[in-house]
Amino acid sequence: MTDTPILVWDFDGVLNANTVDGRFVWADRLAQDWGVDKDAMAAHIFAPRRIGRIMRGQMDLRDAVTAWRDAAGHDFDVDDFLGYWFDKDAHPDAEVLAHLARPDLRHVIGTNNETRRTAYIETEMGLGAHVEHIFASGRMGCAKPDGAYFARIEAWSGAPRGAHVLVDDAARNIDAAAMRGWQVFHFTDATRDALSAFLDDLS
Repeated sequence: MTDTPILVWDFDGVLNANTVDGRFVWADRLAQDWGVDKDAMAAHIFAPRRIGRIMRGQMDLRDAVTAWRDAAGHDFDVDDFLGYWFDKDAHPDAEVLAHLARPDLRHVIGTNNETRRTAYIETEMGLGAHVEHIFASGRMGCAKPDGAYFARIEAWSGAPRGAHVLVDDAARNIDAAAMRGWQVFHFTDATRDALSAFLDDLS
């Protein structure tokens, strides 16, 4: 009997259309709405070593935002700010999300997100009800393209590596999954029209 393919859907850039020309659009109105310099915020929060720790659950995003807020001399409520961030960063792609209803495939989300936004995706956006599981780097302690990330999904499913299918917009993640023997679909503006036929061929 052939194993049912396990679709591992990336979130940002695939199920969630929250980028334009590589820019996360949620931050476009930070100056108007919060009096915040988005470049200064990004330089602190998204500094490579810091964001790597946040994404792997080694640092709380709320603590990082609080430290930046205090250093920058702002006085806003951090929870309100995070709520604004998560809300403005939610741009579900209805066309792609419709594929989660395919009954001939198993569906999970595989995302590099910390725990707070993962909970928002799961509950507030309601994605948890449409997939078997959400694999999030902040909960797992490892992130794509780390081999440990893919290994955790394989251990959960118990299926052969070749039964797993990654749909992701990041070439480094696609390359890492393909090297493990996973099937892959590199989701971009140029390839999105081919996604449906690719999924048809899996079933």
